[in-house]
Amino acid sequence: LALYFHIGEREEKCIIEDIPSDTLVVGRYLSMLYDDLTHAVTKVTGNVLLSKLYGPQGTFTFTSYISGEHIICFQSNSTRFVVIAGSKLRIHLDIRVGEHFLDESAIQAKDKVNEVNIRLEHLIEQIHHVTREQEYEREREEKFRKTSEETNSNILWWAIAQTLILISVGIWQIKSLRDFFISKKLV
Repeated sequence: LALYFHIGEREEKCIIEDIPSDTLVVGRYLSMLYDDLTHAVTKVTGNVLLSKLYGPQGTFTFTSYISGEHIICFQSNSTRFVVIAGSKLRIHLDIRVGEHFLDESAIQAKDKVNEVNIRLEHLIEQIHHVTREQEYEREREEKFRKTSEETNSNILWWAIAQTLILISVGIWQIKSLRDFFISKKLV
């Protein structure tokens, strides 16, 4: 996920990321006006995973312990740019979910065997990440399917109940009209 957004003085902007469990998240940001940023990552349940004060550019990382939506928020905590009325910070943000970056200079310094080993370990790590993502998507699909089946079942029972009520009201109306006509000696 790579994006940029504008943020005003003391304004908070949040991004929601759907992240599988045990997944590393790496974020890089750059603010165009040099200002300190307060950055917090929160699980939807309200548990704060990471909350730190950062400078005008930097990197943050965290590992998700529970699968689901995580909220990543940015807020300026400086009053330095209030002097310029209506000015805003422009935040460039790049979030990588499940990626572990390789240090290319360290790889070049090692011999070819170590380079192959490191790249192989990186590929294995990526395979594990893809597997976790697939398991998470299967869980979500199963939950969605169960919800759909329950909804369909409820709709069926509601339709049956409506039909029974309609038939009962029809029989009651016919009986009431018949009794009325008999009492008035119209039949």
